[in-house]
Amino acid sequence: MWHGMEGIGWGWIGLGLVHMIFFWAIVILILAGLVKWLTGKSLDESSAIDILKARYAKGDLTRDEFERMKRDLGEGN
Repeated sequence: MWHGMEGIGWGWIGLGLVHMIFFWAIVILILAGLVKWLTGKSLDESSAIDILKARYAKGDLTRDEFERMKRDLGEGN
């Protein structure tokens, strides 16, 4: 079956493998970019109020400072 080609077909298999790896890398990068764009923020971003709550919980802020900053952020509930 392969006798007429004398082995030249095997180089195209390797080239096809390289193209397939590039294809899937591009698909994965596009999907990751789409997810980031749809969610509007990266996974490690925190909102300002979350950071403020964490600082208050650690004791970096007094209650008065926390309440004032919370009001400044518009979270004065």
